[in-house]
Amino acid sequence: MTSTYADQDQFDLHPTLDSQLLRDVIHPSRSLWTPRELRDLTSFVASELTTGLLQILDYSTERRWWARLGLTEGVELWLLSWLPGQGTEPHDHGGSAGSFTVLTGQLQEDYRYPAGPIRSAVRGTGDALGFGSGRAHQVLNPFDGPAATVHAYSPPLVPTREYASLLDIPDSIPPLPAQRLPLSELRQLADLEGP
Repeated sequence: MTSTYADQDQFDLHPTLDSQLLRDVIHPSRSLWTPRELRDLTSFVASELTTGLLQILDYSTERRWWARLGLTEGVELWLLSWLPGQGTEPHDHGGSAGSFTVLTGQLQEDYRYPAGPIRSAVRGTGDALGFGSGRAHQVLNPFDGPAATVHAYSPPLVPTREYASLLDIPDSIPPLPAQRLPLSELRQLADLEGP
């Protein structure tokens, strides 16, 4: 992924979306984002950059497909696609705050806060939510059509923890150590991992 602007050392953007508009909202100087800021980011990207996102979007029958849209030292931004029957295992985000906005289609999200009940919600096109580090969820596409979502996490590239079931979530979700790395090292890690 390359950038055509002089400030490339501050962030990494997908070439299809690399524009002053996205550069203005990704705030490379912000080291941590709140769940609300992440929700605003994914919602903005899904609504204002739809044409570029649809040009990038792809689907894979072998596994969920994803593309990294942006990366700074404070946030990572992803586009994911979900064919019918695809989904995640129950997981938390290792201490990162997160957000997703549904770009197309609909998904089912089952989620749980420690010691709380399992809740379910259908997330449809345009739905956006932000969540803090103390939340685990499982996202599935049990519907007939494909779906696509825009995701953001802060701090970036914190490993997720998977669980056999949402019932296995501990009474507290301790944060994993965030890797406060320079962007050049985060780029290398992001190329090896997905969302």
